[in-house]
Amino acid sequence: MKKIIILIALLPSFTIFGQSIREMTPIIGYLVDRSLEGELDFIQKQEDCERFWKEVGTKIDQKDYTPEQQKLFDYCATDVEGYWDIIGVGCSWYCGGGLDTLSASSELNSFKSLSYSVKNIHDLSYKTAWIEGVPGYGIGEYVTYHIPPQSPRITEIIVVNGYVKSEKAWKENSRVKKLKMYVDNIPIAFLNLEDTRKEQHFKFEPLGNGNRNDWNQLLLMPWWSIKFEIIDVYKGEKYDDTAITEIYFDGIDVH
Repeated sequence: MKKIIILIALLPSFTIFGQSIREMTPIIGYLVDRSLEGELDFIQKQEDCERFWKEVGTKIDQKDYTPEQQKLFDYCATDVEGYWDIIGVGCSWYCGGGLDTLSASSELNSFKSLSYSVKNIHDLSYKTAWIEGVPGYGIGEYVTYHIPPQSPRITEIIVVNGYVKSEKAWKENSRVKKLKMYVDNIPIAFLNLEDTRKEQHFKFEPLGNGNRNDWNQLLLMPWWSIKFEIIDVYKGEKYDDTAITEIYFDGIDVH
């Protein structure tokens, strides 16, 4: 049986012996400007929509709406994802991807109702985060995505750095400055992260199985892995705990 084919030819400084690993800087994307107060406002709007549909939504013609009713209709008639959802309404790479399992070198113990489990790093929610669980800043701690052979190939890795559920939580906890990325335990890149609540995008040639013509044969291929190791951090104002809200993917082979 052939070993899984991981296409890493785009990494010009990578060598089989690991003498040189590519340094990568992100493309900066969407600002995650969420808060618990914002969540309460979102919940109130959803309740307003329920009340609107019950009271007037199906009883009068839209042309008879008052300005306030029209404003509610314009909001309520639009498909809206959950307040903390990372993936919006509609199909994405996750229609066929996101089949992985997760493991981590450590995780911070839960506190009251708050979990800092490794599963939080790939739950597609801005509200939760994986936080490493060792004394100090977590240098050398890591999380590993274990990916089945039939998973669609990955061409983009998006990192949401720090604990972004609020500006306060983000500032108080430490964030990652540099991640070392491994594919099947072979180091291929350093991801140099900015100290921002914005999403950070890293582009790759397809990672995964490229020969997808024989589905049954594809299923027999071995699982593969992507590991992210903390190399350096931005220190938090209050805690040395280092947080990553999300590392998620985009790619091909879905549509």
